Amino acid sequence: MPKHQSTFTPRGEPVIAGINRVGLWSLYIKEVRRFLKVQTQTIWAPAVTTLLFLVIFSVALGRGGREVLGVSFSSFVAPGLIMMGMMQNAFANSSFSLLSGKIQGTIIDLLMPPLSEGELMAGIVGAAMTRALLVGCTVAAAMFLYPGVTLGIAHGWAIIWFGLMGAIMLSLLGLMTSIWSEKFDHNAAITNFVIAPLSLLSGTFYVIDNLAPAFQAISRANPFFYVISGFRYGFLGETDIGGATSDVVVAALGLLALNAVLALIAYRLLKSGWKIKN
Repeated sequence: MPKHQSTFTPRGEPVIAGINRVGLWSLYIKEVRRFLKVQTQTIWAPAVTTLLFLVIFSVALGRGGREVLGVSFSSFVAPGLIMMGMMQNAFANSSFSLLSGKIQGTIIDLLMPPLSEGELMAGIVGAAMTRALLVGCTVAAAMFLYPGVTLGIAHGWAIIWFGLMGAIMLSLLGLMTSIWSEKFDHNAAITNFVIAPLSLLSGTFYVIDNLAPAFQAISRANPFFYVISGFRYGFLGETDIGGATSDVVVAALGLLALNAVLALIAYRLLKSGWKIKN
């Protein structure tokens, strides 16, 4: 009798070749729906908080027709606040994904599906970037309605590029924090002692030329400074990164290289299973 050939895939041979598009899309939609279910907290509340920053600093520092980089103080601060809100919410979203699964014991739902480490990272980072963009659009709409704020589009490529680079950078940092954290206190520690100081000391409310040389050097070592200053350059056409457009381009390429390094580190951490599979 002829031998019946098995219809099963041989052991060790992948069933899904290439990218698991269905699985990746399902993970992305799951993560997006998670923060949209509480959109009052994840989208609208950050917009209100950021608008309060603008009101407070405009009243405290913007009196007397003060101008910074040739525009009113409110118009100077607005792009930085938009970018700061985007970055903080990108971090908040991705830093919660794996951590909540580890604490609730449901992380197996992310590890068992046929998703590679790259697909897992792409789904989580993509959802965090989506939240960042939604928050950015919401904050920008509020800024346009705020009296005294005038925002034009001087360099559209800079708005798109630095906005995406900032969202990707904080999404990756959030993912690595989620891998490392074992409880919510760990996540909060990174948020309060790393992300918040780097955001507030990134030149959002001032130009670094007003600082002492030592503090200028510290500011230039902060990648958040380049994200916010480059994003502001897209709206105002002015920046304190440097005196030429080439300085902005160098900063843009530097952020791309930094994000590539962060993506590699995050991928290797997922690949190793550190604090996830053991």
